[in-house]
Amino acid sequence: MQNDHETSAESRLAQACHFIDAATGGISPPLQLSTTYARDPNYEFIGSYSYSRSANPSWEVLERVCAELDGGADAKCFASGMAAVCAFFETVNAGEHVVAPRIMYHGSQDWLRRISEKRSIGLSLFDAGDIDNLRRAVKPGKTAVVWIESPVNPTWDVIDIALAAEIAHAAGAVLAVDATVASPVTTRALEFGADIVFHSATKYMNGHSDVVAGILVTAREDERWQEIKLVRTLTGGILGPHEAWLLLRGMRTLFLRFDRASQTALQLAQHFEAHPRLQQVLYPGLESHPGYEIARRQMTRGFGGMLSLLVKGGAEEAKRIAGNTRLFVRATSLGGVESLIEHRASVEGPHSQVPKNLLRLSIGIENCRDLLEDLEQSLETS
Repeated sequence: MQNDHETSAESRLAQACHFIDAATGGISPPLQLSTTYARDPNYEFIGSYSYSRSANPSWEVLERVCAELDGGADAKCFASGMAAVCAFFETVNAGEHVVAPRIMYHGSQDWLRRISEKRSIGLSLFDAGDIDNLRRAVKPGKTAVVWIESPVNPTWDVIDIALAAEIAHAAGAVLAVDATVASPVTTRALEFGADIVFHSATKYMNGHSDVVAGILVTAREDERWQEIKLVRTLTGGILGPHEAWLLLRGMRTLFLRFDRASQTALQLAQHFEAHPRLQQVLYPGLESHPGYEIARRQMTRGFGGMLSLLVKGGAEEAKRIAGNTRLFVRATSLGGVESLIEHRASVEGPHSQVPKNLLRLSIGIENCRDLLEDLEQSLETS
């Protein structure tokens, strides 16, 4: 009997797309540390590699898995999330225009501000709470890139990716989606019309706070994609082979980790939504969230492990609450197995657009009751 069952992404990722090393039969991809590759007596390369700034066998399985996970034509790994961001924006020419959210990951926005000032690239920042703000920000014929996050870090506004793609494409622009928070476990942005997907793979993709990496996935291997690959080679923003191996190892448990974090984050958000010490809980999985219906449509397997608390009493009260936690770790990052808490405006610095009373929480895989009680005692003692 013919078996027409299609293997799920969850199963394929657990096996690194059913990787088996042809040379040894090993089920874990080998680690190739060589930086250069020998030639035969005729000065022809023995294999298909020349120098590890251009290509390395340790990247290949990782990039193939990433492309399949997002449903893309190709994927490239980078030395960090910002290395990937910078390589992508190297494809924007002087005189062209970029649109991005007013509140977003501050490192990406800092880079956009820099290239806007240094290279005469126009930059318009829009408020993500209303899609009409994006429509007004786009300049048909001039806008080259619309860059969005959904949900937006750290207010968790939800942008309709399909509608953003329509707006961008109608203006002659490409849509790039920072999907760091909504990993391909729950959102495959290319299927909603995005042209490029970006992941800070340091976060959910790796999940263990021990690798810095970035990933770009493309819907098409077009001219822009060829330029991105060239920029990576020329600037040397490459991922080390050991980091690539560790990243792929971390990705094998991505579905499990994301599911657990999403379930716990939803329980915490629901529990604290009406807490008297809090002004508001920001989480796209709450039915009271203005972007809930869009999030439910786009995030097909949970709303993620990120939420924010707006604290009554302002910045100092928020800092006291963060300072009184015992289980939550006071650190910057997200998507790891450990739960983190941070006063986001302090982390972003003087140019931050984030509310001063906002605490950003990254929920890990700890026991939900333990996390709940830690927040309860911190709110009570602050």
